[in-house]
Amino acid sequence: MRKFIAFLMLCSFALCTNARAGPTYLYTFEAITNNSATSVAIGESQLFLQVEAYDSDKVLFTFINTGPLPGYIDAIYFKDGSLLGPASLIDADDGVGGDPNVDFTAGASPPHLPGGNDYDPWKLSAGFIIDDADADSPGNDKDGVDPDEWLGVIFQLQPSSSLSDVLSDLATQELIIGIHAGGLGGNDGDSETFVNNGLVPSPGAVLLAGIGVGAVGWLRRRRMI
Repeated sequence: MRKFIAFLMLCSFALCTNARAGPTYLYTFEAITNNSATSVAIGESQLFLQVEAYDSDKVLFTFINTGPLPGYIDAIYFKDGSLLGPASLIDADDGVGGDPNVDFTAGASPPHLPGGNDYDPWKLSAGFIIDDADADSPGNDKDGVDPDEWLGVIFQLQPSSSLSDVLSDLATQELIIGIHAGGLGGNDGDSETFVNNGLVPSPGAVLLAGIGVGAVGWLRRRRMI
């Protein structure tokens, strides 16, 4: 049920944000820490990454929390790959159309991905870090990416690089994106670290075409219970 709701919300998000013509690519996250089975399950079922071109020399990473359970993204780490550096954000006070309840800035503490030392492909350190603006206030998540919220991070690409290079780097782990999420399940002590996982169908035509099939299957299962 929770995954089906997340699927519907991602379809809605795609319709609202896909005004920029061009394909979008959706990724799930997998946990590299395991502080609790519940917090891992919440993060893996409702945190997503959407990747798309943004101008000819930039790429947009959109971090989405579909909910419905409590939990928030409070830090994002990039192992750089084909990325040159952060260009801008789309949040409460940056960019156009940002989520009014989400506010991030460059820089993070700690400077390394929490739990990343035990994740070999990460190679210990981040190239670029984005952090929520209230990170210095423990337990205060008002600027993080909470359920039904999102954050856009625009990166400048390396010279001669393109979206296809970014997608290739994600596939080979030359580029890895890690996130730290807290308050999972409503408990501030339940936090986990996740990295981008597999690519799922684009939240464009394929995703919208599948919504009917998913809805019918879910309703049939409900009737059989």
